[in-house]
Amino acid sequence: GSQCMLMSTHEAPACKHSRITLEIMTLQPKCEDVETAEGVAITVTGVAQVKVMTDSELLGYACEQFLGKSVQEIKSVILQTLEGHLRAILGTLTVEQIYQDRDKFASLVREVAAPDVGRMGIEILSFTIKDVYDKVEYLSSLGKTQTAAVQRDADIGVAEAERDAGIREAECKREMMDVKFQLEMQKASFNQEVNTKKAESQLAYELQAAKEQQKIRLEEIEIEVVQRKKQITIEEKEIDRTEKELIATVKRPAEAEAYKMQQIAEGQKIKKVLTAQAEAEKIRCIGEAEANSIEVVGKAEAEKMRLKAESYQQYGEAAKTALVLEALPMIAAKVAAPLAKTNEIIILSGDSSRVTGEVTRLLAELPVSVNALTGIDLTKMPLLQKMTGAAAV
Repeated sequence: GSQCMLMSTHEAPACKHSRITLEIMTLQPKCEDVETAEGVAITVTGVAQVKVMTDSELLGYACEQFLGKSVQEIKSVILQTLEGHLRAILGTLTVEQIYQDRDKFASLVREVAAPDVGRMGIEILSFTIKDVYDKVEYLSSLGKTQTAAVQRDADIGVAEAERDAGIREAECKREMMDVKFQLEMQKASFNQEVNTKKAESQLAYELQAAKEQQKIRLEEIEIEVVQRKKQITIEEKEIDRTEKELIATVKRPAEAEAYKMQQIAEGQKIKKVLTAQAEAEKIRCIGEAEANSIEVVGKAEAEKMRLKAESYQQYGEAAKTALVLEALPMIAAKVAAPLAKTNEIIILSGDSSRVTGEVTRLLAELPVSVNALTGIDLTKMPLLQKMTGAAAV
């Protein structure tokens, strides 16, 4: 058979090699006259299959325990271990538990013994109970009791079967009546349901018809609303068109005319302002020119008068008289200038001497006027003194 050749770690290298079997070993444990939990002595035999485990660590355990020992010695050690656990378990169970459920009893033994033999590197492949018996015929009595119980149970079973048959027959009749009643009820319910469905169908038809009518009316209303919206849109567009037409034909021309009048008014205003400014500038320039002219004329006249005055101082009375006489026509012309536009002069007086008096008065006032204009006193001139004196006479 298969054997494993190993060297013991406790031997010197010079020792011979040792062997350990790896074959399956069959054991037949037997426990005689072992008292159960009820104190009944029974004998139990079994069959176990075991072998050395090949896992390196567990194989090491097996080598430590059994290396160098024969197969019979290994079996003896394992058998003692199994019988010890079998004996211990028998003391915790009743005869009935052992006898009636052998598989459970064998499984219990295997579970309890497996850890111990496992620590020796041994695996329990199977364990079964082969036989259970006693010397006081307890199991035989137990068998008879069970047989009687079985007979009793059979009789009871027959009676119960007959009873159950009667009950079942009655139940069948009742069930048949129930079924018949249920059928009648179902028929009535079906008829009621049919009638209800018909009524519901009719009601649903009427309701659906009403809904359809309502739907049609709603669609008609929607159509009317759409048409009204279109009419409103057309009216709004017509209003917009009319408004645009009025804007184009009335408002815009009016605005243009108003703008034109405004521009014309602005132009007229600007024109008037510019004209007034030009006229004012013209008046200012004319005034400045006239003022300059008057100033120049005045200066010229003043210079002329100064020169005349100097001449007057140098000339004698005859020269002065000559100058006065030369100036008289000019004076007369100045005095008579307003009268040139007069067609006639009417002196209201009924007395001819009044005319003469007026002429005399004018001649008398002439020296005063000349003196005011020229600064020459004509009354001091001998010639004029004679003329005025003659006139006075």
